[in-house]
Amino acid sequence: MAHRYGAKAFARIVEMSGKDKFRGQIICRADNASIQTISDCRNKRWIAVDSASAGGYLFPLGHFIDHGITKKDFKEIAFAPGPGGKQEKVVLSVYAGKYDIGTIREGTLDVVSGKIDLNKIRIVSMTVAYPGWVYSARENLDKKIVEKLKQAFEKLDFNIKNHREILEAANFIKVIAASDSDFDSVRQLAASVGMSLEE
Repeated sequence: MAHRYGAKAFARIVEMSGKDKFRGQIICRADNASIQTISDCRNKRWIAVDSASAGGYLFPLGHFIDHGITKKDFKEIAFAPGPGGKQEKVVLSVYAGKYDIGTIREGTLDVVSGKIDLNKIRIVSMTVAYPGWVYSARENLDKKIVEKLKQAFEKLDFNIKNHREILEAANFIKVIAASDSDFDSVRQLAASVGMSLEE
């Protein structure tokens, strides 16, 4: 958005976990003795969330590349089918043994904890943390409007009932100030995985 449209980041969220960044996770079945380290993921069947998923594909892809593993090194790369619940579908596919490894957003295992025995899933590796969801403004939006929005977001207080209802509905605990440079790591990731900023 910044590159193509001149949008400027002015705020970002803090998740319910209290973190303002999140990671991707590479998982396998706990009883898969052939996968102990990230290097063991070579020549395996990989299921990811979808090609545009940050934590469920792009973060792990960058992590693999950083460890000298490219897309060509996998026996297969598949994406979770159908609409909705794709993170969970990745976990269930690995759990069922349909794929050797899966990539998900950090926090997904908590979501499926009531559906499967999590002792049968192992986290092989985790990516670095990247900034979470962003609020940005178009290039020519009046700076006074942006500042008012920023101040209103920053005043949201989880300890105030009316504010908490808003934050819980959005599934985060607060909004913090952000600047364009906060997302330099995402730009570096895009370059690493071969994504054009024009896309």
